[in-house]
Amino acid sequence: MTDVARESVASALEQAPVVSHLNPLPSYDLADHPVPTGREEVWRFTPIKRLRGILDGEPSDARLEWDTSVPEGIEISTITAEQARELGELPPNERPAALAVARSGGAALIDVPAELAPGEPLVIRLTGASVDDLVWGHLVFRIGNHADVTIVLLHSGSARYCATTSFLVGDGARVNVVSLQDWADDAVHLGRDAIRVGRDASVKHTSVSFGGDVVRMHANVEYAAPGGEAELLGLYFADAGQHLEHRLFADHNQPRTKSNVAYKGALQGQGAHTVWIGNVLIRKVAEGIETYEENRNLVLTDGCQADSVPNLEIETGEIAGAGHASATARLDDEQLFYLRSRGVSDVEARRLVLHGFFNDLIRKVGVPSLEGRLTQTVEVELAKTVLAGVPLGASLILPVEEVAD
Repeated sequence: MTDVARESVASALEQAPVVSHLNPLPSYDLADHPVPTGREEVWRFTPIKRLRGILDGEPSDARLEWDTSVPEGIEISTITAEQARELGELPPNERPAALAVARSGGAALIDVPAELAPGEPLVIRLTGASVDDLVWGHLVFRIGNHADVTIVLLHSGSARYCATTSFLVGDGARVNVVSLQDWADDAVHLGRDAIRVGRDASVKHTSVSFGGDVVRMHANVEYAAPGGEAELLGLYFADAGQHLEHRLFADHNQPRTKSNVAYKGALQGQGAHTVWIGNVLIRKVAEGIETYEENRNLVLTDGCQADSVPNLEIETGEIAGAGHASATARLDDEQLFYLRSRGVSDVEARRLVLHGFFNDLIRKVGVPSLEGRLTQTVEVELAKTVLAGVPLGASLILPVEEVAD
């Protein structure tokens, strides 16, 4: 290749928009997000027929019931979709998010002033009344510079809920976000959490899914300036017939930024299906970044399916580190044998291993009352298979002389 040709190609690459090959171009225009057929890469794992018509985009005035615990200094108001766009939220990069913006009739703006550090979390409880209700949601959290806040979103009840939630994190801010999907068995939830991280800001985002028929959560992160850090955590437990899908896209569009991803899930029962898709894009300008993503799955019974796909797209070699890991397996026989050889029953050994599997992530949630609730929910899930027929909380340690039998 001649020098002239090389310069021409380099110039073309510099001018072309740099996007992930595994994520559609962001756009507010619904025409740019056609109804998926299921053959698209970003939809091939999702049971589209079970979404109960959400992707058709039918208008609806139905709403979820709101119950809030708002620390002093934080304000909640309503803005238009145009105003939300002007605030700098990330444009939708998939049809559900674009529909949520177009059909919600405005957004709820939650304003956290600069340097505010409330001693208690901001909690928003969103409850659905019926799966017949189609609910569109649009929330925008604006966190001021150097604020320090914990945000908890609790979803329960039943509905067909499609929402986009934006977090605009100011410079030097510290934000802890927890989103819990604890729906009734017939609920459908399509959600996108879009996070823009300011200069030297730190965001921890935890997505937890236990309930619902079909839940598809999409966490997106990009950076407004160098120095931002994002920790993306996830927990899920799928029962028979449930489809729980978690997708993420970390766009390293600024130098010296960090992202760390850790998602863990368990499956039990016929037809239980979990999906984890981890996409990380490291742009040419993102020199000196660090990123790592991992997904671990435990299959507890026959008839389950766990799909796990980590992806890295790297456009510069000048990085501090990048990697990914994925594993799907049954319970570790050596761990079980170790416990049984010390007088622990088989059932209790399985219970202890599973709690150990989840607890390292649960302890990172950072909301003590919610951590206790998650631990108890894991116990309830285990009672359906691992602890079947065993009272919750019962001691299952056997006398030493019975271990050899």
